[in-house]
Amino acid sequence: MAALALTSLSTFGAMLAYSGPLGNAATVTAALAATPGATMWILSSMSTGLAVSLLTAGALADQSGRRRVFELGAWVFTAGSAVCATAATATQFVIGRLVEGVGAAGLIATGLGLVAGVAGDAGARSVSASWWGASMGLGIALGPLLTGLLDLADLWRAPYWLLAAFGVGIAIAARRCFPKTAVIPGRRLDLLGAALMTSGLGLLLVALVEGRQGGLTPALICAGGAAVALVAFAVSQLRSRSPMVELALFRRGDFVAATVAATATGAGVIALMSYACTFLVTSMGMSTLWASATLALWSGASAVSAVLSRRLAARLTGTAQLAIGLAVTGVGLLLLTGLETGSTAGQLVPGLLLAGVATGVLNSGLGRQATATVPPDRAAVGVGMNNTTRYVGASIGVTVVAVLASSPGDDIAGRLSGWNHVAVLTGILSLAGAAIVLTLSRLAPGRNRG
Repeated sequence: MAALALTSLSTFGAMLAYSGPLGNAATVTAALAATPGATMWILSSMSTGLAVSLLTAGALADQSGRRRVFELGAWVFTAGSAVCATAATATQFVIGRLVEGVGAAGLIATGLGLVAGVAGDAGARSVSASWWGASMGLGIALGPLLTGLLDLADLWRAPYWLLAAFGVGIAIAARRCFPKTAVIPGRRLDLLGAALMTSGLGLLLVALVEGRQGGLTPALICAGGAAVALVAFAVSQLRSRSPMVELALFRRGDFVAATVAATATGAGVIALMSYACTFLVTSMGMSTLWASATLALWSGASAVSAVLSRRLAARLTGTAQLAIGLAVTGVGLLLLTGLETGSTAGQLVPGLLLAGVATGVLNSGLGRQATATVPPDRAAVGVGMNNTTRYVGASIGVTVVAVLASSPGDDIAGRLSGWNHVAVLTGILSLAGAAIVLTLSRLAPGRNRG
């Protein structure tokens, strides 16, 4: 259907933008004369924009109309891409990436909710989630390849012009593909909650980026501010008449399981794969383009398996699908260990493929449960919450992975050892997430059949 196609395309475009800098980061930083700190923000800015905006976008969509927020997100995404395409300094480029992230949040938080509004039965929603997961994997796979190929022709700005045109097309098509959605009567956007959550997550992510750069004092100040803002957010949700997130949802075993699975996905496989391209270039001697192609074994396999996993809906509950996806992902990550001086990238292929297949099952399950574990009129909040925890988990995970895997100077043996350690860590984290999800599936069994 047209609604599903547009939702999948919009998610594909968002992930294309998200992963693109992995393919030409060196060229962009050189062209913009970026400092090491600015380089870190070039790589982290879009995920920051996404993480701080997803839940607010979901709440706004459920309370003021999902199609309206989807269209607005597409236009904001277009504006951010245009800023990146015309940037003359690293600061302008980072601002453009942040704006892209905010716009992408509007697309991601509303897409599945819009499809759910026209796909009435659980089977149709499961198919939608499978295609959504496939488009996510495909976008991550092709983003670095696209920027890497255009980089060979000295066209590093071209992907951002293409993304800007893509955003315009998505915004125009939304009017034709999505029906106008109803607004929840009697509800208002929780402006205080939105401000507290956005500032809390924003400060937390700034603290993580500053910590990775060695700025201990600003990192501690931002972390303290984040703690205060997030505690205040929790208190505001208890006292608000129209909270962004009804805390009663956390009494549902399936909702908590989906949230745990999303966090484990971000802090586990996404964190390791986000670092993998850097590792392959600096420690395995690959070009950026070949490193991106190697990483595409994981993301490409996830795209294929996400589509095929739609058949699991008739055989497994959504929570069981998440547990299986996390467990097999963990095994795949553990297979990425054992590297030593003289090892080749071929040794990574089995682990990348297994982790990729399992990640596709996991992405499909996360999309399925994001809407199945909340009331129908709160679908966008469900998607926003699920993806917020995924990207926050990824931001924390990438920081931990980068710190533990780094080695001074040209100590290749030290870098390989660091990679082995973080692959084990993220693998165990994924397996632990699977165990927690299984435990939660035994709580309130009547509510866990999503």
